[in-house]
Amino acid sequence: MTWAMIFFGAAVLVAFTPGANNLLGLHHGMTQGAWKGLAGLLGRLAAFTVLIAAVAAGLGQLLAASELALTVIKWVGVAYLVWIGGRLLWSTCRGGSAALVQEPRATEPVPALRIARKEFVVAITNPKAILIFTAFVPQFIDAAHGSFPGQIAILGAVYLLAEFVAGATYIGVGTLVKSLRLSRRATRNVDRGTGAVLLGMAGALAASSS
Repeated sequence: MTWAMIFFGAAVLVAFTPGANNLLGLHHGMTQGAWKGLAGLLGRLAAFTVLIAAVAAGLGQLLAASELALTVIKWVGVAYLVWIGGRLLWSTCRGGSAALVQEPRATEPVPALRIARKEFVVAITNPKAILIFTAFVPQFIDAAHGSFPGQIAILGAVYLLAEFVAGATYIGVGTLVKSLRLSRRATRNVDRGTGAVLLGMAGALAASSS
């Protein structure tokens, strides 16, 4: 299983790369706590499981080769990132200056299912995630190690483990920041920063050629 261990090392590097899902995990850890952050991570892993199954079934290559399909997925992802980022920025504008007092902020709780659904949609509509499972993972396929679907299943499971480690780390950092009990102003600035970065990611995705 040396090949799987080598893949795990590469997968960890890819999984730790800052992206929309990792940013959301960090934000959910900061605002909702560890358990709801992990619920979001499960939504992300569910989306990746769907993509892995599609690749194992042979649908992934067809999807990656379809310019129209990738374009539709890309713009759905752009729209969803704009929606999430816009809502975060809008939430910081509500309440006016009276909400900027220097007291710890009691964040409005969000249902775990909604958080999981948000991360699922972000992951499943990210063309980069599709390319991970249609271009990155297949590079580690070796005919000497069995059938293509079987190896995709094994490598996919290894990647899910790497993604879990990375996602849990981002959530842990966010939870640690949450324990510092930031003031309303500081938390509001974090929300603004998160919203702005998500909008920037949406713009970068819209400008990409994929």
